[in-house]
Amino acid sequence: MTKPDTTDEATPDSTLRRLRNRTIAVLFIGFVFLTSFFFFFFAAGIWMVTRPFDRRLRLLHRYTSHWAALYLWLFPPWSVTVHGREKIDPDATYVIVSNHQSLVDILVLFLLFRHFKWVSKAELFHIPLIGWNMWLNRYVRLVRGNSKSIRHMYDACEQHLVEGSSILMFPEGTRSPTGRMRDFKEGAFLLAQRKAVPILPLVINGSKNALPKSSLNFHGNTHIELEVLDPIPPEAFTEESIDDLRLRIRELIRERVWEEQEAQSASRGTPRNTDELR
Repeated sequence: MTKPDTTDEATPDSTLRRLRNRTIAVLFIGFVFLTSFFFFFFAAGIWMVTRPFDRRLRLLHRYTSHWAALYLWLFPPWSVTVHGREKIDPDATYVIVSNHQSLVDILVLFLLFRHFKWVSKAELFHIPLIGWNMWLNRYVRLVRGNSKSIRHMYDACEQHLVEGSSILMFPEGTRSPTGRMRDFKEGAFLLAQRKAVPILPLVINGSKNALPKSSLNFHGNTHIELEVLDPIPPEAFTEESIDDLRLRIRELIRERVWEEQEAQSASRGTPRNTDELR
């Protein structure tokens, strides 16, 4: 493996670049939290007014989607293209699964502008304002590695599916630091099979470059792509083992992930054709 070139680490240009990137990151994070005061109080108002007749909180989720999208729209260095949104039936209920590269992923997924309940690690619910809005939306809280929390997560997801709300899960369980995919856990596929709902696979590319794991720094201009694959109806996996289903869906997504294509091309000694995805 080739060692990265670090010869310019101490040069004035590189120091200024790092300072600029850190300043941009601080300003962006500050902007997010300052505006969250404003947006959260509107969210709380929507929750109080609509909850009696909107039990699934569809209006609040729609508002939250625009809240999240605003940060992408107002941050020019990050551009996002969504492919295949028309494949999603807004009246259908899905178990939605996606690869996971970055904290930016959930902002990108809100650009679907479709109703879902997001399964998230418990720590995010404790973030002031943003986490409180997650509670209001009845998104699903999960303490990783806690068996009691996992049981509650399954119960909450099944109830949401029964009520007609789609569930969004990252089957890898955590972000990939390299962009290459981790193994899929079985939870999403158990839910889809138990409740006989379609699986909707999604592919995210480029978000790792915007905000890599273990980093809150700015990393320059980044283009992110979200691709919606064809939904898989429940009759296509009713008799399939959970393990086979998990591996099949993972492969559908994996073959479209840029880092996986690059690794495969490198093993063959051929460059990846980026136009294949577009």
